[in-house]
Amino acid sequence: MPEHTAASRLRLSGLCFFLQVLNILLFAVFVRYSPESSPGQCPPQLNCSQRNQDSGFQQPRFQDVHIQVLLSFGLLVAFLSRYGPGSAVISILIIAFAIQWAVLIQGFFYFFLNGKIYVGAQSMVSADFCTTAVLISTGAVLGRANPVQMLLLALLEVTLCTLNEYILLSLMGVSDSGRSLTVHTFGAYFGLMVSRVLYQPHKDKRKREKRQDMGHQMDVFAVIGTIYLWIFWPSFTSATTVHDNANNWAVLNTYFSLVASTVATFILSPVLYEESTPRMVQIQDATLAGMAVMGMAGEMLVTPFGALIAGFLVGLISPLGFRFFTPVLHSRLKIQDTCGVHNIHGLPGILGALLGTLLTLMATADTYGDRLELVFPLVAQGSRTVTDQVLIQLGALPLTLLLATLGGWLTGKFCLQCNGMEGVRGREIDVFGGKGQEQPQSKASPSGRPGRAQ
Repeated sequence: MPEHTAASRLRLSGLCFFLQVLNILLFAVFVRYSPESSPGQCPPQLNCSQRNQDSGFQQPRFQDVHIQVLLSFGLLVAFLSRYGPGSAVISILIIAFAIQWAVLIQGFFYFFLNGKIYVGAQSMVSADFCTTAVLISTGAVLGRANPVQMLLLALLEVTLCTLNEYILLSLMGVSDSGRSLTVHTFGAYFGLMVSRVLYQPHKDKRKREKRQDMGHQMDVFAVIGTIYLWIFWPSFTSATTVHDNANNWAVLNTYFSLVASTVATFILSPVLYEESTPRMVQIQDATLAGMAVMGMAGEMLVTPFGALIAGFLVGLISPLGFRFFTPVLHSRLKIQDTCGVHNIHGLPGILGALLGTLLTLMATADTYGDRLELVFPLVAQGSRTVTDQVLIQLGALPLTLLLATLGGWLTGKFCLQCNGMEGVRGREIDVFGGKGQEQPQSKASPSGRPGRAQ
């Protein structure tokens, strides 16, 4: 197979060269720094209703979001002993490309004026959001997609993710500041559909799914990744919140949710599994789930005890998903979800959207006060009733699922065709593009994630 390996390396090198040159040329033609450097002076022609350019508080927030995307997701996949090192490297490649591409695509939708895209710190925050959706999707296809396919996935998903976000936030006026729908739900089900298209039928012949060895070093990676999530994800949830008052609510609600989801993991783990205490990857999963459920509702009237209840419930649902839903996805729907994105992003994202829709029923001036203008500006202005806003919030969920699954299916087919993978679809592909190695059978870990080889 030396010829195949060399060809794979050349394809990756050539695709990276082509995409980077394309980005440079497009940046040279279209991208300029925003001339408005102070808050409140955004040109009326630009869509700044939800994205104020270069406000003073955006710089530290952008740094928090970028660190969270780079480190937390890179370490999130490092627990996989076989795919981990390579996938962490590929995560950085995807981040490097997707941020550039997202600045361009989102710029055409939001920051385009007189033939130019005007970018600032908030442009980078928005690009990081879109990149996060791509990273979530790649967690569902690790081991079934090589770097070339990963880049093609990022190329198409950034475009479709931006389209979904534009329809929901700008055209429909959906309130989703922490991105339960446009990042967590979209990224999870987009990736799951790509995984379905790249499904490997030969694995059905095995009685038990192959697992990856988890050593002490991998547990250390999970610890570090979890710490970074606790530190930086609340800033991620509140990054698009313009006013400090709303920002504080989003941060506090996120913290309340994640602590409750973490405790719930310790409650359920001894019931479902033999081990008395959860593994570190379970705490990592609970942290992500607790934060995803607050994406839409974080800036709304959740109240502290409401955030605790939401986090507690999603902390119970996520382990149940690994225990019961993941085997069904694999055996019935032929979806191999390597990192369990359905349980830590998909389900919590859906629950977060439903919670946000429920809280929209209380969107009145009596309950929200001055915050109504910040969270539901159209309702505050009188151009939309509370009932209309509730229906729009509710309708955004099936629309996101439709765009994610349809886009994922098309992307999976495109990846197969462009990479010439139809002939080798039945073989396991590692993240470097080579043929997979047979791994020893093992017991599932308590989280349903890959466990220690026996």
